[in-house]
Amino acid sequence: MKRTQIALADGRELIYFDERDDAVRDQPDRRDLPPPPPASQLRYDPLTDEWVAVAVHRQTRTFLPPADQCPLCPSRGERHSEIPAPDYDVVVFENRFPSLSQRVADEPAEITPFTPVRPGRGRCEVVCFTDDHNASFARLSPHRVRTVLDALADRTTALSALPGVEQVFPFENRGVEIGVTLHHPHGQIYAYPFVTPRTRTMLAAARRYADRTGGNLYADVLATERASGDRVVTSNEHWTAYVPAAARWPFEVHVAPHRPVPDIPALNDAERDAFGPLYLDLLRRFDGLFDLPMPYIAAWHQAPVRIDRELGHLHLQLFSIRRAKDKLKYLAGSESGMGVFINDIAPERAAELLRAA
Repeated sequence: MKRTQIALADGRELIYFDERDDAVRDQPDRRDLPPPPPASQLRYDPLTDEWVAVAVHRQTRTFLPPADQCPLCPSRGERHSEIPAPDYDVVVFENRFPSLSQRVADEPAEITPFTPVRPGRGRCEVVCFTDDHNASFARLSPHRVRTVLDALADRTTALSALPGVEQVFPFENRGVEIGVTLHHPHGQIYAYPFVTPRTRTMLAAARRYADRTGGNLYADVLATERASGDRVVTSNEHWTAYVPAAARWPFEVHVAPHRPVPDIPALNDAERDAFGPLYLDLLRRFDGLFDLPMPYIAAWHQAPVRIDRELGHLHLQLFSIRRAKDKLKYLAGSESGMGVFINDIAPERAAELLRAA
């Protein structure tokens, strides 16, 4: 894989990850762009012990443009996009409308004595999986998935080294039902200046289990699921995809390596090669459930950068809000108000349907 780094017209970083060593990426960004916005503001919620990002500049971000104005397609002729080259394999660049960034202006004052405020220091990047606007991740080749995984490993390592970054979160949103604003196949990476609430909860459970048993909670749960097989959808030598016994979403699958590793950079070559065929099979099963493109979120759970890395176990959480061909799962009163999920489909039934798809 060839890695080429350039600067866009407004100073943002862009990196090409090419599968050919002879790829030439010397095309300049010919746009006239304003400077990137300053970092957002983080406000602390003392009632939940959580940070909330206030990023008012994102209100004007690009929203569902027509295909001939897609900012993630290559630049061709007189049409200039975020990617200056006329073609690409995988490309990563700083988000033009970031929730978090390293461009910190003045330190904000507190809102109230209970609400400390600090800059939204971190980084948000966009990951384009292919230059084909009409493709999807499920239609990529296993070789391309390996390139994407190597790019995510590269970015996880680089972002983990940034000042103040505590957790790196790669993810993909697919489908207007999920809330995507661009149809071009792409994902994102958030580098947070704190450990996220979901991860803190999982680490606390893992720490209690380790103190009690000396074991790794996720590794032991995975071993139990593999031994049972009731909720396993598919597996190979290095990975297993299974529906969690307490799945929150109608169709939710964890894709986990058999060897406990903290993050994507820790995967070896064999594990990286084995991921693509299994994950592509799983995505096609999702699309086959109702014979239509399945809206989903694919979320990589990685260990924090600096703390509790021994408690983590890398896994990809793939889930959809679609519960039937003509029905979506909305986060209504119980889920949104109290954080208590009510699932309409038994996890065992979801696994059965995915195995048959």
